[in-house]
Amino acid sequence: MAREAGILMPITSLPSPYGIGTLGKEAREFADFLKKAGQKIWQILPVGPTSYGDSPYQSFSTFAGNPYMIDLDTLKEEGLLTQEDIDKGYWGDSEFEIDYATIYWYRFDVLRVAFENFKKNCDRKPFTTFKRKNSKWLKNYALYMAVKKNFDMKAWTEWPDEEIKLREPEAIKKYERKFKDEIDFWSFLQYKFYEQWEAFRKYVNDLGIKILGDMPIYVAMDSADTWANPEIFWFDENNQPVRVAGCPPDYFSATGQLWGNPLYDWDYLKETDYEWWFNRIAAASKLFDILRIDHFRAFDTYYAIPYPAENAIGGDWYDGPGIEFFNMMKEKLGDLPIVAEDLGDLFDSVKELLKETGYPGMKVLEFAFDSGEANDYLPHNYTENCVVYSGTHDNDTLMGWAAKAKPEDVAFARQYCKMPEWETFNWGIIRTAYESVANTAIIQMQDILGLGTEARMNVPSTLGGNWVWRIDGSVLTDELADQLKEMVINSSRLEEN
Repeated sequence: MAREAGILMPITSLPSPYGIGTLGKEAREFADFLKKAGQKIWQILPVGPTSYGDSPYQSFSTFAGNPYMIDLDTLKEEGLLTQEDIDKGYWGDSEFEIDYATIYWYRFDVLRVAFENFKKNCDRKPFTTFKRKNSKWLKNYALYMAVKKNFDMKAWTEWPDEEIKLREPEAIKKYERKFKDEIDFWSFLQYKFYEQWEAFRKYVNDLGIKILGDMPIYVAMDSADTWANPEIFWFDENNQPVRVAGCPPDYFSATGQLWGNPLYDWDYLKETDYEWWFNRIAAASKLFDILRIDHFRAFDTYYAIPYPAENAIGGDWYDGPGIEFFNMMKEKLGDLPIVAEDLGDLFDSVKELLKETGYPGMKVLEFAFDSGEANDYLPHNYTENCVVYSGTHDNDTLMGWAAKAKPEDVAFARQYCKMPEWETFNWGIIRTAYESVANTAIIQMQDILGLGTEARMNVPSTLGGNWVWRIDGSVLTDELADQLKEMVINSSRLEEN
């Protein structure tokens, strides 16, 4: 039976009085709930600063933390804000949905007040040390955000000053002088994010819980990464993409998925011993105890769509770096705990790469019941070296799926999971995950609560209305924790017997 149980719960979905979940008191309270519920893992979504569309998978930086997650009450305790400062902000009309536009317009104003108070009243030595230790990525990110703000948040490819767009040395110096204070502001936000993150992680780890973080394989076109490191991407001489990422047409979409992320120049990266990538993974391993790498298949083969394109129909498959990448990574960074996102229709070569790395792949129970006994997602087809999920952030909730699926698929799920009539569908699936041979079982918080489609996190290839779900803190009761813990214990007893 699953040796470790965990919950998938985005930090932004936590309760808070200020419109979005943060690294403050409510995060510690959720960790306490996990402890009571017998959980060993807290899986979260990516924690980078989000860009247009609010997706955590489209970030302004692969190294920076999301300023929205900085806890305002903690800043108040430090004397950087007053309650009056905080109350000047407007945090949206709903406790249970994030209003990203509102937060964008108000939160940075409050954070600037904290920055001004920090400059007047605080010892800057720790801040200076932070900037020096993180200078490899922080200098570029802070300058990028300062210039971007100056140009009305336009993507760097649309900046009217060609010299700063192309990072001419004199232009870099000019803007560093011109926006010194603004650059310091964006650096300060990272200083506070990382300071709060370290306290948050220590609290969680001290409870015996590991944080499973999520790293998108691709970066956003509009990011400090592409602006500062164009040589590592498949760009033309004008720093425009030659081809971009996506998925080919399939059963779900006749035109495929056009993600639009720039692709890597793997030949150049190989020549540099994958330095940028290994720096990125090393940074992530300092944030998280376990790292989930999104779209793992692209390390074997990746789909490349000519740029520009209206859809994903005209793409081609190319070879990724393969096992050499992971062998070199293990030599440089050691054998890090990694989960490989290996979902979808995979070539045999992808399965072989996963086997060679030794990383556990993913099994999603929501995919298990629509094609009979041979379905790889059915638990009797698992090996121990995998992580079983009820669903992911890209799926409907279990109860949402059950309400819309074919009646025969729902009936098969009930029969396969041996659900008695009194057992609700979501708890039957959760029990089945815990009872499987998978080493780890991760359940979405929405599925534990038995919520419907209204609590779905994301519908892929759609814009608007995603990433907004927030939990009602009053539902995190001792009774719910006891119910989960009892199920974990019962599954362990089955293994012992």
